[in-house]
Amino acid sequence: MSGILINVIIQIVAGALGGNAVGAASKDLSLGTAGNTIAGAIGGSVGGQILALLPILSNAAGSVDVGTLLGQAVGGGVAGAIVTAVVGLIKNKMA
Repeated sequence: MSGILINVIIQIVAGALGGNAVGAASKDLSLGTAGNTIAGAIGGSVGGQILALLPILSNAAGSVDVGTLLGQAVGGGVAGAIVTAVVGLIKNKMA
């Protein structure tokens, strides 16, 4: 598989995990299991792609090594958690 595809898969999975972690940590921000997973996965993939545009990470975006994979996982998880929290906050304010 291509290094870019592996990085995107890691970002999506990490984002989904981050979204579910936020939902479990704060019931006020939870969108339900499916909602947390979807919002986290979207946030992880988009956030990971934005991080790959940074000059310091742009050379590593297509490579597959431990440091790059760890960076993609952390970035995707954090971005997924942030997107889930923001969507949960907006949903609760509108209800």
